[in-house]
Amino acid sequence: MATEAHIAKSKRTPKYSTRIVRRCWRCGKNRSYLGHFHLCRICFRELADKGEIPGVTKSSW
Repeated sequence: MATEAHIAKSKRTPKYSTRIVRRCWRCGKNRSYLGHFHLCRICFRELADKGEIPGVTKSSW
């Protein structure tokens, strides 16, 4: 879980475009970020298992 200071710092406009920090909108995690969903992998899995992300199903074969 990210602290409030880290979240506030990542919301600021960076001096260089390569310093952009993308964070999960649910928990604030910055690693393992899925850009299409704006979620980290853990939150993505939780929401996908509950069926709250439209068009995403659990695969089985």
